Amino acid sequence: MRISERLRLLSIAAILFLITPVATRGQLSESREFLSAKTIYFDNQSGNKTVGGNAAAELKKWGRFQIIQDQKHADLILLLSTEPYRKGETTGGSGQSGGLDDGDVTNCRIPNWNKQRQTQYAYLTVIDTKTGNSLWSAEHIWGGLLTGFNSVGERLVKELEKQSKN
Repeated sequence: MRISERLRLLSIAAILFLITPVATRGQLSESREFLSAKTIYFDNQSGNKTVGGNAAAELKKWGRFQIIQDQKHADLILLLSTEPYRKGETTGGSGQSGGLDDGDVTNCRIPNWNKQRQTQYAYLTVIDTKTGNSLWSAEHIWGGLLTGFNSVGERLVKELEKQSKN
């Protein structure tokens, strides 16, 4: 096999890997809470306004839920984050290394500029507001030239829409 053929096959495999969600959990078609929900609170904890805005725009375009601004009155919470959801915890997405010094978080004084950046993922979780339990979640690799730098939230909302029809 010639080098150009190998490169072409490798490129196709990489594109398919990067545009496919890594994992989804939960069966929305069997969830009574999801099926009966009318309102949703969208919580962008991704640390990126553009990614969150794209996800919210896709959610509005879908039109399945009325998006409300008060999570206390929502049937469901849709959480977009950089960490998997753990009941009762909040997430942050800065990625800054640091430490805990006498109860205060401090930034690392000596950054390691040569360290290769780890692959980052975004997570979308549907949370029942009454119990705090996750009804469904999915993760997707965060951006790049092939998948779009700010499209991860939009892609995850499309995956939610697709899973809710199954």
